[in-house]
Amino acid sequence: MKIILASKSPRRKEILNGLGFDFEIHTADTNESCDVTDPESLVQILAVRKGSEVLKNFNDNDTLIISCDTIVCCDDKVLGKPKSYDDAVGMLKSLSGRKHTVMSGLALFLNGKTISGCEKTDVYFAPMPDSFIEAYVSTGDTMDKAGGYAVQGRTALYIEKLDGCYFNVVGLPVRLLTKLLEQLGLDPTELIIRGK
Repeated sequence: MKIILASKSPRRKEILNGLGFDFEIHTADTNESCDVTDPESLVQILAVRKGSEVLKNFNDNDTLIISCDTIVCCDDKVLGKPKSYDDAVGMLKSLSGRKHTVMSGLALFLNGKTISGCEKTDVYFAPMPDSFIEAYVSTGDTMDKAGGYAVQGRTALYIEKLDGCYFNVVGLPVRLLTKLLEQLGLDPTELIIRGK
């Protein structure tokens, strides 16, 4: 079976590599505009949309496509990737000293079937000094990340705790991936043993 990761995220690639999957990366331009306001539905719709675009390039049935979309929610507001320096600073200041929720929509495609799910993780930040936020944003490390931060990066200095899946915050909810693979009748253990 061929496994395709429908994402150019280096973090998702790193997680799948670490698990032992043998996979290829294929991406397609996807329209991410959506009128849906419920965050849980939104991330699943976007994950399905991303995977569906990549699926058009594969007509064999023995190809598993994995696609994912991640957002950050704080005060019922969805935070995507920052659009500018000021946007990133504003996002991090809004998260400082508070709890927010990271949601990932995960979609799998195999043999004409599409299944999806959503994983949620609460992240608690200690107060972050403005000087830290500004220095962090100046590194440019914030611009390709939902909410403007990486849990495994510099902001780890101010993360007090996580309630839920750590890998979800990195960008690929591993436990949800396992559950969805099993729903498709696949044994994750066999996939990783055959892979590496």
